[in-house]
Formats: sequence, C-alpha cells, structure tokens
Amino acid sequence: MAEQLAGSGRLAGKIAVVTGAASNPGIGRSIAHRFAAEGAKLIVSDIDLPGVERCAQEILDAGGEAIPLRQDVTQEQAWIDVMAKTIEAYGRLDVMVNNAGIAELKKMVDIDLQNWNRHIEINLTSVFLGSKYAALEMRKCGGGSIINMSSVAGIIGTPACVAYGATKGGVRTMSKSIAVEECEHDIRCNTIHPGFIWTNMQARDSGKSDPSELVLPRMHVPLGRPGMPEDVANVALFLASDEANYVTGAEYVVDAGLTCK
Repeated sequence: MAEQLAGSGRLAGKIAVVTGAASNPGIGRSIAHRFAAEGAKLIVSDIDLPGVERCAQEILDAGGEAIPLRQDVTQEQAWIDVMAKTIEAYGRLDVMVNNAGIAELKKMVDIDLQNWNRHIEINLTSVFLGSKYAALEMRKCGGGSIINMSSVAGIIGTPACVAYGATKGGVRTMSKSIAVEECEHDIRCNTIHPGFIWTNMQARDSGKSDPSELVLPRMHVPLGRPGMPEDVANVALFLASDEANYVTGAEYVVDAGLTCK
C-alpha cells in the first residue's frame, strides 16, 4: 500500500509542471512528490516515459494528482504541447520547475563539439524554452513562480565541468534577467544550486551504491556528507509557495557549505 501524502497544504490550489521527474532517486521526482504532498496538481515530464509514469502513479497511489508526459525538453513544439495539455487539464499554470538536465563530466580537451552542444541544448536551451512558455501562460493568470535548476558548478570552477558548468552558469544569469523582465507580470524566477546530492547521476559518477559510502572530506564539503533529493525539494517548495512572494532573481545554494570555502 502506498504511503499517503501528508503536508500542510502550502501549495493547495496551485498547478505545477516539473521536468526530469523520472529518475529515482532524483531531484525532479522528489520535487514532484513534495509538491503533491502540499496540495499541488502536477504535470510531470521526462524523456523516459515509463519512469515518469511510475512517478505519477506513486503520487496517485498516495492520494495526489499528477499527469505524466513524455517530453524532449530540447524541442520547442514539445513545450508548446506540454503547456497546451496543462491548460487543457487544469486551466492555468502557477509553478514551473525546469529540472531536466545531463552531466557528462569531461575535461575541456576531451569534449567534442557534439557533447558540448548536447549540454547546451538540454541544460540551457530547454530552460529558456520552459521559462518562456511558462511565463506566457503565467501572464494570463496574474503571475507565478519559475524555478530553474542550476548547480554549484554554475558558481565556482569545477574540474571536468567545463560544458556542464557553462550551461549551469548560463541558467544562473539568464534566470536573473528573466526575473527582471517578468516582475511587472508578478512572475518570480529563482535558481537552485545543488552540490553533492544523492541521485542516480551522483551514484553513477561516484561508483557507489549507497549514500553512506560516499565520503566527502570536510575540508571540501563542511557538513561531510551528501545531500538527499528531498533537501533540494524543500527549497523548491519554499520558492513555489506564497511564502516566497517577495523573492525573485535569487540563487539558493544547497551544498553543505561547499561554496563557502
């Protein structure tokens, strides 16, 4: 039997789209579950349809509401279709979480142009498209919250993150410009910058099978441990809620102090 949703209704009545929601463990999936627990109705998307269908079914089994969609976030028409389906199902859009992304970590001299362009398309162009089409819908209903997933690699230089860091730095600065442009429509835009978070991607890159196996030296990561996807989801929840109504153009670092050093 599925664990039932339990929350205080901080997103009651809000409609949210979350991309990259298939991976388990994963940040997008965790955000979707957290939003649903707080009363949001969701469109969850991913290029992995079976994975995102599982995410939606888990939410439904727990008493929430979610519609799964297959989406290639690099395709403009796919964004137009997702927005159309959101409006058809729920009549409005209040929260957009641009979470889908990749990280193929290579040093600069080992990156070919195809790999570089792939990062740009998935990590940066998709966030532009998602923000644009979300804003157009949010303008019609008096405002909303756009939450764009960046990274600590978008703030500091990180080995083997030339392509990845370039895209995440682009998301960081682009989101500030979006915040300034869309403020007159009461649309807020903020970024989240995770550090070492235990996801499928982190497990792959570290070669570990459990977060307890991932030892992070305190000289680099002051809290000395990886974060969990729920740690990022809690920040996204705040930014999606009316509690953050005076917060825009900001960057929220969830990194156990990594960027303090």
